[in-house]
Amino acid sequence: MPSTAPVSLEERLMLPLTLAASFGMAAAFFGTFVLPGIWLTAGLALVYLAAGLPTGLRALGALFKDHVLDIDLLMIIAALAALAVGAPLEGAVLLTLFSISGTLEHRAMGRARRAIEALMALRPETALRLSATGATEEIPVAALREGDLLVLRPGARVPVDGVLVTGEGTVDEATITGESMPVSKVPGAKLFEATVNLNSVLTMHASATVESSTVARMIDMVTEAQAARAPSETFSAWFGQRYTVAVLLGAMLAFVVLWGMGASASDALYRAAVLLVAASPCAVVISVPAAMLSALAAAARGGVLFKGGAALEALAEVKSFSFDKTGTLTTGVAEVTDLTSEIPEGRMLALLSGLEAQSEHPIAAAIRRRAEAEGLAPAAIRDVVTHPSEGITGIDEEGPIWAGNQRMLERMGARVDTAGTQRLKASAQTVTWIGRGEQLIGGVTVADRPRPSSAAGLSQLRAAGVAQLALMTGDRRPVAERIGRELGFSDAEIHAELLPEDKVKLVAALAEKGRTAFVGDGVNDAAALARADVGVAMGVAGSEVALQAADVALLSEDMTRLAAARTLALRTRRIIRQNLGFALAMMVLLVVSALFFELPLPLAVIGHEGGTVLVVLNGLRLLADPIRNDRGAARKAASHPSSQPQEVSHV
Repeated sequence: MPSTAPVSLEERLMLPLTLAASFGMAAAFFGTFVLPGIWLTAGLALVYLAAGLPTGLRALGALFKDHVLDIDLLMIIAALAALAVGAPLEGAVLLTLFSISGTLEHRAMGRARRAIEALMALRPETALRLSATGATEEIPVAALREGDLLVLRPGARVPVDGVLVTGEGTVDEATITGESMPVSKVPGAKLFEATVNLNSVLTMHASATVESSTVARMIDMVTEAQAARAPSETFSAWFGQRYTVAVLLGAMLAFVVLWGMGASASDALYRAAVLLVAASPCAVVISVPAAMLSALAAAARGGVLFKGGAALEALAEVKSFSFDKTGTLTTGVAEVTDLTSEIPEGRMLALLSGLEAQSEHPIAAAIRRRAEAEGLAPAAIRDVVTHPSEGITGIDEEGPIWAGNQRMLERMGARVDTAGTQRLKASAQTVTWIGRGEQLIGGVTVADRPRPSSAAGLSQLRAAGVAQLALMTGDRRPVAERIGRELGFSDAEIHAELLPEDKVKLVAALAEKGRTAFVGDGVNDAAALARADVGVAMGVAGSEVALQAADVALLSEDMTRLAAARTLALRTRRIIRQNLGFALAMMVLLVVSALFFELPLPLAVIGHEGGTVLVVLNGLRLLADPIRNDRGAARKAASHPSSQPQEVSHV
C-alpha cells in the first residue's frame, strides 16, 4: 500500500535549527543590551551555525550541483557582508528571520501537501474476504484481487472499487465524491474505495485491485498535478532565477559605485548587503506555488481533481462550456419504455440483449435489465463489433444481425414501414433498432432523466458570466431538444445527431472565439475532451479513456461541482495577482529605500521576510475555499428532481 513520501533529514532538522537560531538571537540581544560578554559571542556563534551553515550548504549545493544561483545564496552573502563590516548582530538578525520565514513557509505549504496526502489514509488496512466455503477471512487490502467476494460490516470502509452483490444500505461517499448526503445502494450499484458502509451487512464483488482503485487513481492524478507547473508558476521560477543573478550583479555594482564615490569599503559593503536583501525576489517566487498548491488541495477535498496548475489557470479563462448529454447531463440510467417486433417479442429481446451483452452503454444496460426482468437468457452472439455513434453488429446461428440507431438503420438499407416501427420513430425517445441486413426485425425505445444537479449547475455557470453553453449529442434532434429545453438550452445551443468527429469540429469552432471547455464521460468523448482547452471528465465512474483525456475530473456526478471548480479557479487567479502585486510593490519599496534613504539592514530583513510570509498566508486562504463543503445548491437541486422520463443517445 502506498505511503506518504519520506521526510528528508533537512526537513526534520528545519524546526530544531530555527529554534536554536532563535535562542541564539535572544542570547545575542541579552549580551548586547543587558550583560555584555560571553552571551553575545555564544549567541552569535549559535545563530551563524544553526541558521547560516544550513543556508550556505543549500546555496552551494544549488550552485555546484544544479548550476543555479539560489536566493539562499543572496541571504548568506548579505549576512557574511554584515559580519565583515563589523555588524555581526545585524547579520544574525537576517539569518534568524530568514530561518524563521523558511520554516513558516515550509510548514504552511506542508498543510496543503498534507491535505492531499491524507487521501492515502482513507484506505482501510484489511478486508473481509469470503472463501469458497462461505467462511470469512481477514486479509491485507494489498492482497485483494479482482473477482474476490468481500463482506462489508456496518461502519467499514470499502477496501477497493466493486459492485454490490447482496444487501441494501446507505454509503457515505463524502471522502471520494464530496457528496454530503449518504447514497442508497442496491444490488448492482457501484461501490467506491474508501467510502463508508453505514448501516447494513453488504457483500460486494471486487472490480479492481488497490493499485488500480479510486484512491490510487486520485493519488496518481494529484501527483501529476503537483508535477505539472502552471504557466504562472513557470514564469515565477524563470523570473526568480534570472532576477537573482541581476540582484547579485546589482549589489556588486552598487558596492563599486559607492566605493568609487568616496564611501568607505565598510559602508559600501553594508549598503550593498542591504540592497541584496531588499531586492531578493523570495516573495515573488513563492507567491504563485503557495496559491496553486492550496487550490489543488482544496479542489481535491471538494471532489475535483485538476491535472496540474495549468488546468486550473485555463479553467479561469474559459468563456464557453460544451456538454455531452448521456451520462453527463443525464443520469444514464435508462429504461425500456416501448417496443415493437415482427417476431415474438421474447426472441427479439433475447437477440438484443445478446448483442448488447458486451456493451457498457446505458441503453445496453437497460435492454439487458428488461430481458432479465422477463426471465430471458441472452442469445449467443459471436464476432461482436461496436460501431461508434451507430450501433453494434454480430453473428448468431441464423447469420449476421445488427442493432443500433437511425444511422445504422440507414446504412443497412432497412425501412420503417410498419405501424409499430413508425410509432417508435415518431416518439421523442431514443430508438434502438434491430435487424438482419435490410430486414427490420423491430425496435425498442428507452428513456433517461436529467441529473438532479444539472439544471442548478448550468444556472450557476450562466450566473457566473459564462458567455455560451452548448449541448452536443449523437441523439436525434427531437430527443436532444426535449432534454436541452428542460435544462435551459436554447435551440441554437443544442447540437444533435453528431458523430465523435463532429463534436471535435464544434469544439474547435468554439475555441476560435475564446477558451472553451468540454464536459463528457464516455469513450466517444475522448477526442472532444482532448481538443478542448479544458477537458472535464464527469464522474469517478466515467470511462478510463475519458479520465485520461481530460484535464479536470469531477469525482462526483454533481454538476454544481463544475461551477464551484470554476469559481475556485477565478479566486485562485485573483489571489495570485494579489500576491504578485504585493510582492513586487514591497520589493520596489525596499529597493528604493535601500538606494536613497539608507534603509537599515534589520528593517530590510523584516520587510523582506514579512512580505514572503504574508503572500504564503494569503495563498493558504484557498485551503478553506467553499468548494470543500458548499453543497447547498446540489441538495436543493436534488430535492426537486425531474418527474418526466427523458431520452439517452446510443452513442
